[in-house]
Amino acid sequence: MPTAMDATTQPLLSTAYYVTKTPTFSSSSKWVLKILMWVVFIFWATLIFLFPAETVHELFSQWIQLSSGTVFGITGSFFLVFTGPILIIAFLAIVYLVISDYGEQEKELQEKGASKYPRFRLWTFPVLVDGPFGVVSAAEFIGILLFTAFVFWAVCSYTLQNLRLLAESHFPSKSDCYLMLELSGLRFGLIGLFCLAFLFLPIARGSVLLRLVDIPFEHATKYHVWLGHLTMFLFTLHGLFYVIAWAMDGRLLQRILEWKKIGVSNLPGVISLLAGLLMWVTSLSPVRKQYFELFFYTHQLYVVFVVFFALHVGDFIFSMAAGGIFLFILDRFLRFCQSRRPVDIISATCLPCGTLELVLSKPGNLRYNALSFIFLQVKELSWLQWHPFSVSSSPLDGKYHLSILIKVLGKWTEKLRGNISNFCKEKQELPFQPHSKITASVEGPYGHESPYHLMYENLVLVAGGIGVSPFLAILSDILHSARENKTCLPRNILLLWAIKKSDELCLLSTVDVQSICPYFFDKLNIEIQIYITQESEPPLEEGDIGKTVNSSVFPALSGRGMSVLVGTGNNIWSGIYVILPVVGFCLFMGLLNIYYINPFGINAWWYKGLLFVLCMVASVVIFGGAVVGLWHLWERRISESEEFEDNQIKIGMVNHINGSMEDKESNHESLASTSTIQYGCRPDFKEIFGSVSERWGQVDVGVIVCGPPTLQASVAKECRSHNIRRRSHHPIFHFNSHSFDL
Repeated sequence: MPTAMDATTQPLLSTAYYVTKTPTFSSSSKWVLKILMWVVFIFWATLIFLFPAETVHELFSQWIQLSSGTVFGITGSFFLVFTGPILIIAFLAIVYLVISDYGEQEKELQEKGASKYPRFRLWTFPVLVDGPFGVVSAAEFIGILLFTAFVFWAVCSYTLQNLRLLAESHFPSKSDCYLMLELSGLRFGLIGLFCLAFLFLPIARGSVLLRLVDIPFEHATKYHVWLGHLTMFLFTLHGLFYVIAWAMDGRLLQRILEWKKIGVSNLPGVISLLAGLLMWVTSLSPVRKQYFELFFYTHQLYVVFVVFFALHVGDFIFSMAAGGIFLFILDRFLRFCQSRRPVDIISATCLPCGTLELVLSKPGNLRYNALSFIFLQVKELSWLQWHPFSVSSSPLDGKYHLSILIKVLGKWTEKLRGNISNFCKEKQELPFQPHSKITASVEGPYGHESPYHLMYENLVLVAGGIGVSPFLAILSDILHSARENKTCLPRNILLLWAIKKSDELCLLSTVDVQSICPYFFDKLNIEIQIYITQESEPPLEEGDIGKTVNSSVFPALSGRGMSVLVGTGNNIWSGIYVILPVVGFCLFMGLLNIYYINPFGINAWWYKGLLFVLCMVASVVIFGGAVVGLWHLWERRISESEEFEDNQIKIGMVNHINGSMEDKESNHESLASTSTIQYGCRPDFKEIFGSVSERWGQVDVGVIVCGPPTLQASVAKECRSHNIRRRSHHPIFHFNSHSFDL
């Protein structure tokens, strides 16, 4: 039986203190929950897919007639059928995560990787490697085919219905043309509405649904991009068909400015479409990469898009797509609350290649893994810009800190390096004077729910430039595990690293091999192959590679670690945070119907749509805010119980960092002893993968890539080629990407 002291030392995501369970109970409960979630999801997806069929539409109309007499009216009927399943899956996912603690997830991963014979997996087998979609796995390809089939089927079905409706009508031929255009526009809008129901699901960073399927936010963003293109294409056709019909009828301006009380209001729809088009155009790859800030700021128009869309279609139609939007609002509010806290920078180091290493303070009960990433804001540089960075440290490196590596690539990172350099100079020249400060805020950590690199006994890590950051965390993680003699961890690790200049080799020094596991050679087979592409021979000053340029420790720690208010945090609190606002929303809508809408005969579609959105936001702010407040108090109680230990460790950590800056060169030399360096060339993946196939034999090999899209495509192509042509004694290569490409 855990004691009160045990409760304060449990890891953040551990549920052992809250739930007493046996392995049999846990396993059987998870299977039941999985079956229930699959049943609900299949029902929801099938309903959407078959909705364009006249038979299904008639059955739905009968359901509306039977259930519209409730307190929630027709809106409640639409909400229950189209949004209810998503929220039910979210509730079941919360229970699933609560009974699945972190230790069980690691054990399940290791059992997956311990199969006797290698086998293909849909999520790690690349099918498409070139083209507009980038690298696409077999599972993703199936999803693309299903969405394509749905749109094609829906367009065909609705077109036939439109033609049948026109054949039964007795309008003049000219009116038939207008009617066909308007009906086609209506149908495209409805298909776009179903796509909108999925659009916001991938971008809720700490969403319980993403955690359930273990798809991290950096992967899910590409699904949002694909869905965004499809949704805006359909909505553009929706608006275009109506505009053409109105222009042909000579009523274009009159119809555009129309704002009906009963029925669809056109002007809010025009405003929503214009906001969507502006977001769509600036999100196109050439514009986004050339003018990222323009893309970032115009994407904040999603508020205008959603609000005016609700005014355009009214409450009951909007409720068909409200599930994903509601989960996104929940996530956005929680991110806002977490990011209000300033975070201590324990140390900052400027490496010779211009890369910055920041060590940030975090509470001991905030869990992350070697494949996590955070969003960082520095208020002295910008109050609006948040930048994602992979974590470069292992959670086993220390309980109260995590590290990130930042390569200077743009204006923001250039200013950050300048501020840190100025701080270092001020500290050296005026040690007793007040210095300029650096105020950091953090969102996250986010990423995979479980460290999937531990499921492979054989790993090939492919990095380009600063893409080595997560692999340094993986190496540190594996070295710690080797020191603790953990079983079922990667044994054969091949790191392929392509860099432009040899000064980037100093990044290897960030892994403190000497203190982690100096004698790992008898436990692990680590091989590092480095390719320096823009140098034909070693530089004369190669011996100074490991030295830092500027380093500074920030000794004035105020005890401000990262906040635990994150969707990937404590399962109990994050679950309550999702459930209570949903209940609050239903309560608000019920009271609104009983005491305002029904007694006063409120029937304006646009106004009821506005009330629907306001209830969503109010339930998140009021009920979600109450949970956040209690969660924060719980965090403070836990922090106070660990305060003495926290301060002692942080003071020791500052002293350790302050005294070990010169030791980084020896760390570099330790990793360098396992490295081979080739100058003036790039890795030949065909030769490398062929050599690995012969050496490692019939096994599963995890391939993780972090680098530009061209590097990902090259590695994915080689994985696909070897898997298709493999012999019985060769491995299966499982492709995984860890690249964040917005």
